Amino acid sequence: MERNEADVTTAVAPTPALTAADRCDRCGAQAYLRVELQSGGELLFCAHHAREHGDKLRQVAVTVVDETHKLSTPAPGSQA
Repeated sequence: MERNEADVTTAVAPTPALTAADRCDRCGAQAYLRVELQSGGELLFCAHHAREHGDKLRQVAVTVVDETHKLSTPAPGSQA
């Protein structure tokens, strides 16, 4: 008997970088932290709320994408 099944991989697509369109779930400011939860959901936080809730978030997160370093790095083309 011939089986017609697709090959399946467990590879995970890379998480896209945060953009100016990504907003904090607490206050609506630009998000710099993405937290992927064990339940499959995700939360986005600005730098302020990332600092405020960071320790607890890391306890419940599967992955954390922290881009708060962008706040101290000059934007391309800007004069420092």
